[in-house]
Amino acid sequence: HVQLVESGGGSVQAGGSLRLSCVLSGWTYGSYCFGWFRQAPGQEREGVAIITEGRNIRYADSAKGRFTISRDKAKNTLYLQMNSLKSEDTAMYYCATTRRRCGLGASDFDHWGQGTQVTVS
Repeated sequence: HVQLVESGGGSVQAGGSLRLSCVLSGWTYGSYCFGWFRQAPGQEREGVAIITEGRNIRYADSAKGRFTISRDKAKNTLYLQMNSLKSEDTAMYYCATTRRRCGLGASDFDHWGQGTQVTVS
């Protein structure tokens, strides 16, 4: 049973930084894709960044140049470093995994954390 637990959210002023963490547990051997998604009130969940087992990375246009996704396999932890935050980055942020297609579409992901709130003012 795959479990994901996010942390690191909070309130920050525009231009500031946050680092989100996601501890993963309970998975079995296999090829996974890992991603960060976000959802603002009244909006659909959107992909922010994904990273494959082979460390191929893809970012949403809104994240390019500001956010960095990384993974520490030894710690079973996924990270999202967010710099130069803007008010439009305010959302609940979720980490997720899948063994299916690896892209920025939320519907392709099977396992989700509970989310961590990021508020930029």
